[in-house]
Amino acid sequence: MPSESPPSNDVALSVSDLAASLKRTVETNYDHVVVRGELGRVTIARSGHMYCDLKDERAVLNTVMWKGQVSRLPFKPEEGLEVIATGRLSIYEGRSNYQMIAASMRPAGAGALMALLEERKKKFAAEGLFAPEHKKPLPYLPRTIGVVTSPTGAVIRDILHRIGDRFPVRVIVWPALVQGDNAAGQITAGIQGFNAMTGADRPDVLIVARGGGSIEDLWPFNEENVVRAAFNSEIPLISAVGHETDTTLIDYVSDARAPTPTGAAEIAVPVRSELLLTTGEQGERLKRALARRTGQARDKLAAARLPRPEALLQPKRQRLDYASASLPKAALALVQTARLRLSRLAISPASLKSDIPASKPRLRDTAVRARPALARLIETRRTALASQGKLLETLSYQSTLKRGYTIVRDTNGNLIRSASSAAASDAFKISFGDGDVIAHPDGSSPPTAAKPAKAKPKGDQGSLF
Repeated sequence: MPSESPPSNDVALSVSDLAASLKRTVETNYDHVVVRGELGRVTIARSGHMYCDLKDERAVLNTVMWKGQVSRLPFKPEEGLEVIATGRLSIYEGRSNYQMIAASMRPAGAGALMALLEERKKKFAAEGLFAPEHKKPLPYLPRTIGVVTSPTGAVIRDILHRIGDRFPVRVIVWPALVQGDNAAGQITAGIQGFNAMTGADRPDVLIVARGGGSIEDLWPFNEENVVRAAFNSEIPLISAVGHETDTTLIDYVSDARAPTPTGAAEIAVPVRSELLLTTGEQGERLKRALARRTGQARDKLAAARLPRPEALLQPKRQRLDYASASLPKAALALVQTARLRLSRLAISPASLKSDIPASKPRLRDTAVRARPALARLIETRRTALASQGKLLETLSYQSTLKRGYTIVRDTNGNLIRSASSAAASDAFKISFGDGDVIAHPDGSSPPTAAKPAKAKPKGDQGSLF
């Protein structure tokens, strides 16, 4: 029979207890670490947290950065970018993996370059190299385009293809390195060389271009000699360096910036088909306007042209002939009409004697009809006057007093309208329909009959107040 194992004094830990103990140990001893490595497997979760690997030739470190720190990163984390991360170590107990919780991260090789870039940018801005007033306008239709770029890359093929599709013009390429230690000198030489050209070969516009890359790859376009050459260029210059998100100092000093090399070709030349269509439409409009203006001028000239002298005199002669033929008849008729009017106006004593007896009966008849009419008019006016008098008497205040109303006045004849005013008076006069009475508010003396108001003429109504 197998022998039983001897009892042990070791305390058995659970897996969770052991993992928690290890986590406390790691987080205590490595609460602040700075690690340099290359980014690999960069993943931004929907929550905004970033999960990535920091690696070198022999090891990989799982790294986590929370959403709040990711949003403050000054760059976009990409796989293959060498960075320096600062944070603390921890253990993910669910998988028994140790990982780094990164609090900050910056490019390892680009930090110094970015600082130098900002320093140069401030320097050039202070000198006025980026001022808008130094920007030169681009020609609308250049005859020759100069391109400074690598002759073997895809950039020049894209530019040539785009120019050929839009508006084929002459393109001169100045071969230059666009990456490396010698690139800045060759780019500067290309810009200066094109400006030194004379005659028909001199370009009307320049394009400085290269494809995308890291900040180290694009650094030649941040060099001072390239920036100053672009600023001093007498030929308008278009910069097309990197992708749309890439920015170099030549972009600030150039006369125009294109997001891509293909975009630079689109900026440099218009679309030939659209230009032909526009030119044709403008030509047709010009023809219609010219024809309309010519017709208006022709009509105006025809209307303003003087007729022949014979045409002007013929109507006048015809009117003169008609007047000459009708003049004797018109004169005779005028004389006869005047004689008739004169005969009618002639007055003789015999005619007056015959008119007077005939007018006397008419005068008598008129006088007989006028008397009754005048009497009727006077009677109508008298009746209306009597009616108005009765209405006036009805509306007078004496009629109101006869119906039982009274008027109270003070000794000065002013109306008393309230009991308080009456109590404040020493005496007051009460007017009835048949006379006035003097009264005192405290009853100290008996009322004294005042003289009846003198009757006013019937036609005088007086005042109610």
